[in-house]
Amino acid sequence: MINYNPKEWFTFIFRFHKADTFRKLFPLIIAVCIYSGIIAFLEKEVFQLTDKSYLKNIPVMHNLLGFAISMLLVFRTNTAYDRWWEGRKLWGSLVNNSRNLAIKLAVMLPESETEQRAFFRKTIPAYAYSLFNHLRSEKTRIELFEDDIKHPLFKKINTEKHIPNQVALLMFQHLQQLYKEGKINGDQMIILNAEMQSFTDICGACERIKNTPIPFSYSVFIKKFIFFYVMTLPIGYVFNLGYYVIPVVALIFYVLASLELIAEEIEDPFGGDSNDVPTEKIAMNIHKHVSEIL
Repeated sequence: MINYNPKEWFTFIFRFHKADTFRKLFPLIIAVCIYSGIIAFLEKEVFQLTDKSYLKNIPVMHNLLGFAISMLLVFRTNTAYDRWWEGRKLWGSLVNNSRNLAIKLAVMLPESETEQRAFFRKTIPAYAYSLFNHLRSEKTRIELFEDDIKHPLFKKINTEKHIPNQVALLMFQHLQQLYKEGKINGDQMIILNAEMQSFTDICGACERIKNTPIPFSYSVFIKKFIFFYVMTLPIGYVFNLGYYVIPVVALIFYVLASLELIAEEIEDPFGGDSNDVPTEKIAMNIHKHVSEIL
């Protein structure tokens, strides 16, 4: 995720970064300029069309369709941002729930239970790390289970299966064992159970966002709409703009295509793009805070 000062917006006009859509669209912008130049040359020099041609009425169609395409793109970007913001809220909840679980365990477990504290000191952050890697479809970092603690339960982790579920299962099994041994009572078990359930709820909600993209037909329709809208622009506007139609059409294409690219990037907030939710950094903060508490 890119950190910046929103009040210094003027400096962004003259600065490009790797997430800027201009870099990604530059080859297509050049192609649109060449296409517009060819259309302008054919109409003015080859066919020598005049203002009496029926093609001069094409801008009327663009005026009518302009409102429709703007509404579609607004809805598209708003929907994508809702997905991004929901993903950020879910990871914010994971931070709070991890802290709450660590605080409650720090109070409920005696200071003498160093092994039990060490177990949860590793497994609570391990859940955040495993969820981060799970959402990016990467292999979970097994070193989390091997550094500070050697516990038989960790041998049950199967990296070929759903890692977050297995980590949550380990924690709940350990809590159940503590309850059977009388180290925590029934009321405390009920309180801790609510915190454990929230972990799985967050994981399921993140998977819902990850595995449910924008409907294919809707995404394809917007791309086709933008393509045909831009490709027909120079045909009618040549009569009013002449060869100036080249930069005008390129600018319109840049604006419309950039909105679609931005929506595509943020609709999956758990990827590795520059504007995605900083899940790895959040997982590192959870690791730090839980270690301080326990």
